[in-house]
Amino acid sequence: MDILGIIGGLSALGACIGMGIGAIGSAIGEGHAAAAALQGMAQQPDEAGRIRSSAFVFIAMVETTALYTLLVVMLVLYANPFWNTALEMLNK
Repeated sequence: MDILGIIGGLSALGACIGMGIGAIGSAIGEGHAAAAALQGMAQQPDEAGRIRSSAFVFIAMVETTALYTLLVVMLVLYANPFWNTALEMLNK
């Protein structure tokens, strides 16, 4: 197997693992935020509207973790700095 195949395979593997961990972490955080919001609404039904709007903001902030992970994964897949080094090694 040539060096480009190894770099491509390891990049794809790293992207899959990274996105999986990022998605799991984000999902756990969103679940905790939603559970706390529902518990707060159950305890204080009069404040349900304020709790709901705050929960949407917090869940959106937690979701940014998954979006940042997606950004890093796309950089690893499509802007990999090791491709140029490998191409230079092959051209020698």
